Amino acid sequence: ARKRLKPLRTVVAWRGRAEWDQVMVGLYCGDSRLQQDALDRVTAWKSRYGPKMPLAVDCTAELIRCKVLDSSGRLKSHELILSYGLALVRFVNLITERKQKMVSIPLRQLAREVDIPVWVVDLRHELTHGKLPRLALCRKGCDVVLDWLRKMYWNRQLGNNLCEENQDEEEEQEEVEANAELDRDAWE
Repeated sequence: ARKRLKPLRTVVAWRGRAEWDQVMVGLYCGDSRLQQDALDRVTAWKSRYGPKMPLAVDCTAELIRCKVLDSSGRLKSHELILSYGLALVRFVNLITERKQKMVSIPLRQLAREVDIPVWVVDLRHELTHGKLPRLALCRKGCDVVLDWLRKMYWNRQLGNNLCEENQDEEEEQEEVEANAELDRDAWE
């Protein structure tokens, strides 16, 4: 008689689905205190999970950390621009790097393929190579990227059960499938 193999279990840094959902809601709630609690939990996950931490979780946490610092009033405008800038540059670089092949592909093309607005790539270029942009533009970039992460990563993880639906489920699923040719190992 053949022995039945048990399905492989994946070890993750979070305790369970409820903790995962709680962190996602905390990150996106808009209340600085709850966001800080969620950031503390992500920091704990990173200490347990290290380099296996999903890029989207890491990027979301860094962008939310910028927003929390911004709302605290503790940083000057220039410091906030640098903080937002680093988080945005890391996001664009990490997300598009997964799509790079042996041949270098322009970031603008890669961004279009994963439905990141091209102006966010241009903002990344200015932050990296040009004159620092205005704080208002960095804030807008952060909001756009957080919205992209919510739609393209967090909603998929939750199965859309805790998030507002902006489109019909079928349309959203088609959009996700068409635009999310991301390295699944890195995102899940």
